[in-house]
Amino acid sequence: MSAVAFSDSAPPFTQYQGSDSFFGGDAPLPEGVGWAVVVGFGALFSVITTIIVMIGQKYGGHGEITSEHFNTAGRSIKTGLTASVIVSQWTWAATLLQSSNVAWQYGVSGPFWYASGATIQVILFGVLAISLKRIAPSAHTVCEIVNARWGKTAHKTFLFFCFCANLIVTSMLLLGGAATVEALTGVDYRWASFLIPWGVILYTASGGLQATFLASYIHTVIIFGVLITMVFVVYIKTYSSDAIYDFLDKTVSYTPEECASIYTGYEAGKFACGPVEGNRDGSYLTMISSGGLMFGIINIVGNFGTVFVDQSYWQSAIAARPASAARGYVLGGICWFAIPFTLATSLGLASTALMLPITGTEAGNGLVPPAVATHLLGDAGSVLILIMLFMAIVSTGSAESIAVSSLVAYDIYREYFNPEATGEQILKVSRYVIVGFGLIMGALSILLFEIGLSLGWVYLFMGIIIGSAVAPLWMLMKWSKASGTGAVIAAWSGLVLAIIAWLVTAQVREGEISIDTLGTNEAMLCGNLVAILSSAFIHVVYSKFIDPQDFDFSTLDEKITLVEDDTRGLEAEDQDPEMLQEAETWIARRGYVLTLILIVVWPLLSIPAGKFTKPYFAFWVLVAIAWGFGAAIVIAVLPILESSDEISKVTHGILGLTKKEEEAPAKEEPAVEKEEPAAEPAVQEDSA
Repeated sequence: MSAVAFSDSAPPFTQYQGSDSFFGGDAPLPEGVGWAVVVGFGALFSVITTIIVMIGQKYGGHGEITSEHFNTAGRSIKTGLTASVIVSQWTWAATLLQSSNVAWQYGVSGPFWYASGATIQVILFGVLAISLKRIAPSAHTVCEIVNARWGKTAHKTFLFFCFCANLIVTSMLLLGGAATVEALTGVDYRWASFLIPWGVILYTASGGLQATFLASYIHTVIIFGVLITMVFVVYIKTYSSDAIYDFLDKTVSYTPEECASIYTGYEAGKFACGPVEGNRDGSYLTMISSGGLMFGIINIVGNFGTVFVDQSYWQSAIAARPASAARGYVLGGICWFAIPFTLATSLGLASTALMLPITGTEAGNGLVPPAVATHLLGDAGSVLILIMLFMAIVSTGSAESIAVSSLVAYDIYREYFNPEATGEQILKVSRYVIVGFGLIMGALSILLFEIGLSLGWVYLFMGIIIGSAVAPLWMLMKWSKASGTGAVIAAWSGLVLAIIAWLVTAQVREGEISIDTLGTNEAMLCGNLVAILSSAFIHVVYSKFIDPQDFDFSTLDEKITLVEDDTRGLEAEDQDPEMLQEAETWIARRGYVLTLILIVVWPLLSIPAGKFTKPYFAFWVLVAIAWGFGAAIVIAVLPILESSDEISKVTHGILGLTKKEEEAPAKEEPAVEKEEPAAEPAVQEDSA
């Protein structure tokens, strides 16, 4: 065995010689930095967001915060902000952390399958968003729609699945976030789990969905700013695509004996060293990866549940203007793709290329990005990842909080306890729930941590629990023959069958049932597939042959009532059937085509490449960088451009130039009414 040479300038690095892990229990940042981010940033954003909402109310003509406005943001959000919010909601701690973990495991296929396997659901949900605007524009929650069409039994069933989705997502957010805060700063994960939600609670309880949307925009811009910084450092400032390519080739060339001389305590699977099992030529530089493909399928199936069954996405659809909903979801999905794809293609691949002593346990806990950022930028890198992660946690946490508050206020309190509830009572219940759920969030993440579940484990598991609700909810909105009884049977049967398949696969393949054997790709894949496919099959068969219905969708909205006479976003021009039909056709065509491209065409076109050549890899990296920069520009600039009139109005108000602004509506209102018929064809033409 030839001795492996360590170096200060190329991997393996001298500074890690003899290391048995990257962090080794020592936090790179002082504990005070952790407290400053967890507590200070939370308070800062709460204050900033609350002030912006108050200014908008006073000078921007938003009006008072009624219970309707609190939970729907006036149903008037434009395309750019809708896209920004979708990106923010879908950027979990897992998006930033788990995507780099699969790059560490599988190479270039990991970031691709993470991104494509979680983008298509958002794009396809745009079809449901327009359907909602067409058949249930007055709805506040998806469970209200279930109740209006299928009745109480189905209502309770899907309330269970929606709450499961919210609980899994929020606990997973904090599970990864708290572990990273502890690794980087030494702040105990229990404290981090309880304190991080408080930054969410304050501004969400104060301003409702509108405050959540405004904060989400700020968070998303910061996340993209850090992403661009990391890509620049890896591929432009410090290394190049050619250098990373050579390093990745070198990483897989080592024998087990050589790997043992590089890493203390080396064993197969503990460190990224040597050939990759299941990959073409054992290389990280190929899309032909059995592990990567298996992860991709699990990712696709599991994420249908966390979009279609998560009330926060339905709430964004409810809040968007009809003309903005379709474009907002497509644009949001395309821009979101850049976050896991670009970030993991840089930090994730760099972790294996640079042969950092990251253990499998550290990678599973989401510590690949902070490790690479710390190596490249020192303390500054740790701080940037910490801030980026905090932005992801609080933005998604805020959306989940307002989603849960809406479910409790409208589907439990109003439906079962106080059918005559006033707007003031709904508002009060919503705020109480936001505070209570913020406390529950932390307790759930601590529970998962104590059980011994990692971020990666929970991420793969979520589809088993909520996947069986996906097909019935799609058919709820799109199929007149869908049976309510069939939906209930399908959802519960799918869940039971998925758990059985998951347990049996672990027992048969591994000979025992444990957290480790249940967390294998094979067991998770079987459970996820059975959940979504068995449910769809049962519901279709029951609706087709046992209890066929012929539901009239035009009657659905009549069964949903507003709490207050707040019809913002429900004006006649927003309900034009022809415009909504054209918007639905627009999103359906693009949604299905983009889905086909992302999960079929692109992977197939990559197969002939086998192991990537250096020019091919350079092009792959170029696509990732261009996508990241383009998405950052769109998400940062478009919401500002679309809101320029409102920003101008607020600015005039603050500067005391309100007199003319106040007179203007009286003169403009008749003109708007006269021009309204002519405006409709323009919208139709734009939608087409």
